Amino acid sequence: MKQTSETSFEPDWLNLREPADHRARDPKLLASAASCVQDGSIVLDLGSGTGSTARAFVQAGFGKMRWRFFDNDATLLRIASDRHPEAECVVGNLGDVKNLPLGDVGLITASALFDLMPESWINALILRAAEAGIPIYTALNYDGQMSWTPNDERDCVVTRAFNWHQTNDKGLGPALGPLSGSRFAELSEIVGYTVASAQSPWRLGPQETQLHDAVLDGIAQAAHEAGEKHALDWGIDRRGAVAVAETLGTIGHTDHLSVPR
Repeated sequence: MKQTSETSFEPDWLNLREPADHRARDPKLLASAASCVQDGSIVLDLGSGTGSTARAFVQAGFGKMRWRFFDNDATLLRIASDRHPEAECVVGNLGDVKNLPLGDVGLITASALFDLMPESWINALILRAAEAGIPIYTALNYDGQMSWTPNDERDCVVTRAFNWHQTNDKGLGPALGPLSGSRFAELSEIVGYTVASAQSPWRLGPQETQLHDAVLDGIAQAAHEAGEKHALDWGIDRRGAVAVAETLGTIGHTDHLSVPR
């Protein structure tokens, strides 16, 4: 979990997590999101990074969509442009909801983004989208649920500390963290959206040891910063070469699709 700024991550981390992200997405909700896009309209992907969301749609059989990637990280957008030369890439301020480029947009997407954002930002985005009648598809929102097999008596306290750390200010105000998905759904319904939701957990087994190791390191460091005295030792024990190869980890996420009624 290597962040280079409040809402930006290193390309290596994004590449490492992409296969797990694609497997985790709820396929029915993704297909429903794709069906919202009318011919000629654009999909605006917020915090797009290198374009992983677009690749998830292509992998699911929806390869003819027009994309507008929007991110505050020009380096990530250059990679996205190389991988998706047909896409429009816009470097901008994610915090400035009023000036997001919504022209010709038929669907707004965001992946692994809302849990970094404060409620005020999410609500402002919903209100702006509702005014324009635009559906919103937000995927891979961390929901605060983590478990491992075999378990460790320290798992619960580390998870609790990590969840608290997730609510730190990422630059725009205290983040919603594990509450982001549920609050997005509630706020969307208030302004007249119909919301469909689904679970999209990462399931990390022996084939994902490199990703699992990086995730465990990030969890341990964050929980330590939150004051959990057992966190670093927990991380060392969980990340042992034998331990990580023999451990099944589940990291909870949720997907949501809000469609105007």
